[in-house]
Amino acid sequence: QVQLVESGGASVQPGGSLRLSCLASGITVRNNYMSWYRQAPGKERELVAGFVTGGSINYADSVKGRFTISRDSVKNTVYLQMTLLKPEDTAVYFCHANGYYWGQGTQVTVSS
Repeated sequence: QVQLVESGGASVQPGGSLRLSCLASGITVRNNYMSWYRQAPGKERELVAGFVTGGSINYADSVKGRFTISRDSVKNTVYLQMTLLKPEDTAVYFCHANGYYWGQGTQVTVSS
Protein backbone atom coordinates (compact mmCIF):
# COMPACT_ATOMS: atom_id res chain seq x y z
CA GLN A 1 0.00 0.00 0.00
CA VAL A 2 1.51 3.29 -1.14
CA GLN A 3 1.21 6.32 1.11
CA LEU A 4 2.55 9.82 0.60
CA VAL A 5 2.39 12.18 3.57
CA GLU A 6 3.25 15.83 3.06
CA SER A 7 4.23 18.27 5.77
CA GLY A 8 5.84 21.66 6.16
CA GLY A 9 3.16 23.92 4.81
CA ALA A 10 2.66 27.23 6.61
CA SER A 11 1.83 30.89 6.26
CA VAL A 12 4.82 33.06 5.40
CA GLN A 13 5.51 36.58 4.23
CA PRO A 14 6.63 37.36 0.68
CA GLY A 15 10.34 36.71 0.29
CA GLY A 16 10.29 33.98 2.89
CA SER A 17 11.28 30.34 2.65
CA LEU A 18 9.74 26.97 3.42
CA ARG A 19 10.73 23.36 3.04
CA LEU A 20 8.05 20.83 2.28
CA SER A 21 8.54 17.15 2.99
CA CYS A 22 6.88 14.08 1.49
CA LEU A 23 7.39 10.90 3.47
CA ALA A 24 6.75 7.88 1.27
CA SER A 25 5.86 4.33 2.24
CA GLY A 26 5.19 1.37 0.00
CA ILE A 27 7.55 2.74 -2.66
CA THR A 28 11.13 3.96 -2.68
CA VAL A 29 11.63 7.58 -3.65
CA ARG A 30 14.96 6.73 -5.25
CA ASN A 31 13.55 4.38 -7.87
CA ASN A 32 10.28 6.07 -8.72
CA TYR A 33 9.14 9.21 -10.51
CA MET A 34 8.51 11.63 -7.67
CA SER A 35 7.16 15.12 -8.14
CA TRP A 36 5.44 18.06 -6.49
CA TYR A 37 2.27 19.65 -7.80
CA ARG A 38 0.23 22.56 -6.51
CA GLN A 39 -3.32 23.76 -6.84
CA ALA A 40 -4.42 27.30 -6.15
CA PRO A 41 -8.07 28.18 -5.52
CA GLY A 42 -10.03 28.18 -8.76
CA LYS A 43 -7.09 26.89 -10.78
CA GLU A 44 -6.02 23.54 -12.15
CA ARG A 45 -3.39 21.44 -10.47
CA GLU A 46 0.02 22.13 -12.00
CA LEU A 47 3.46 20.55 -11.91
CA VAL A 48 5.95 22.43 -9.76
CA ALA A 49 8.99 20.15 -9.91
CA GLY A 50 9.67 16.51 -10.61
CA PHE A 51 12.28 13.87 -11.24
CA VAL A 52 12.14 12.39 -14.71
CA THR A 53 13.91 9.61 -16.58
CA GLY A 54 17.62 9.41 -15.85
CA GLY A 55 17.36 11.48 -12.71
CA SER A 56 16.88 14.77 -14.50
CA ILE A 57 14.62 17.36 -12.94
CA ASN A 58 11.86 19.45 -14.45
CA TYR A 59 10.76 22.75 -12.93
CA ALA A 60 7.84 24.96 -13.79
CA ASP A 61 9.10 28.19 -15.32
CA SER A 62 7.46 30.14 -12.53
CA VAL A 63 9.63 28.51 -9.85
CA LYS A 64 12.97 28.07 -11.62
CA GLY A 65 15.78 29.52 -9.57
CA ARG A 66 13.61 29.69 -6.45
CA PHE A 67 12.51 26.11 -5.73
CA THR A 68 14.64 22.98 -5.43
CA ILE A 69 13.42 19.39 -5.34
CA SER A 70 15.55 16.75 -3.67
CA ARG A 71 15.23 13.29 -2.18
CA ASP A 72 16.74 11.37 0.69
CA SER A 73 16.87 7.63 0.10
CA VAL A 74 17.63 6.85 3.75
CA LYS A 75 14.61 8.76 5.01
CA ASN A 76 12.59 7.81 1.91
CA THR A 77 11.50 11.42 1.70
CA VAL A 78 11.19 13.95 -1.09
CA TYR A 79 11.68 17.62 -0.30
CA LEU A 80 10.72 20.88 -1.93
CA GLN A 81 12.84 23.78 -0.78
CA MET A 82 11.08 27.02 -1.60
CA THR A 83 12.75 30.42 -1.41
CA LEU A 84 11.82 33.95 -2.40
CA LEU A 85 8.19 33.04 -2.00
CA LYS A 86 5.58 35.15 -3.74
CA PRO A 87 1.85 35.56 -3.10
CA GLU A 88 1.19 33.67 -6.33
CA ASP A 89 2.89 30.62 -4.80
CA THR A 90 -0.09 30.30 -2.46
CA ALA A 91 -1.63 26.89 -3.04
CA VAL A 92 -2.08 23.40 -1.70
CA TYR A 93 1.06 21.45 -2.53
CA PHE A 94 0.78 17.75 -3.32
CA CYS A 95 3.34 15.00 -3.53
CA HIS A 96 2.90 12.70 -6.52
CA ALA A 97 4.44 9.37 -7.43
CA ASN A 98 4.61 7.49 -10.70
CA GLY A 99 1.84 9.51 -12.25
CA TYR A 100 -0.66 7.71 -10.07
CA TYR A 101 -0.33 8.18 -6.29
CA TRP A 102 -1.15 11.43 -4.46
CA GLY A 103 -0.66 12.71 -0.98
CA GLN A 104 -3.30 14.65 0.92
CA GLY A 105 -1.61 17.99 0.36
CA THR A 106 -0.18 20.72 2.54
CA GLN A 107 -1.24 24.36 2.49
CA VAL A 108 1.24 27.11 1.67
CA THR A 109 0.06 30.70 2.08
CA VAL A 110 2.24 33.65 1.13
CA SER A 111 0.85 36.92 2.34
CA SER A 112 1.91 40.10 4.06
